[in-house]
Amino acid sequence: QVQVGESGGGLVQAGGSLRLSCAASGGSFTPLAMGWFRQAPGKESEPVAAVSWHGSNTYYADSVKGRTTISRNNDNTMILQINSAKPQDTAIYYCATSTTTVNASYGSPTYDHWGQGVQVTVSS
Repeated sequence: QVQVGESGGGLVQAGGSLRLSCAASGGSFTPLAMGWFRQAPGKESEPVAAVSWHGSNTYYADSVKGRTTISRNNDNTMILQINSAKPQDTAIYYCATSTTTVNASYGSPTYDHWGQGVQVTVSS
């Protein structure tokens, strides 16, 4: 059974850094593209960042570009680090994996396995 789980998050002061981890596992499951999405209260889900299967291709939303790094390891784990955190980064962050797409993608339909989400709160 495929399992995707996030860790990290919590309360961060504005200007600080937040680091989220994602681990994907389960049988013969091989996550190809992996990505992060977030949903703030009262808003729709939006893509944050994504990384391709081999880690060579990445995508960043304009809202986090320049202060965010996404990376993945050979053990199907993924890291998201956002520096210079802003109150606007407050949201539930979801890890997502795809078994069909190898390139970094910001489209949610690309992803077929999702984590439960982790709360990130950035205080001003």
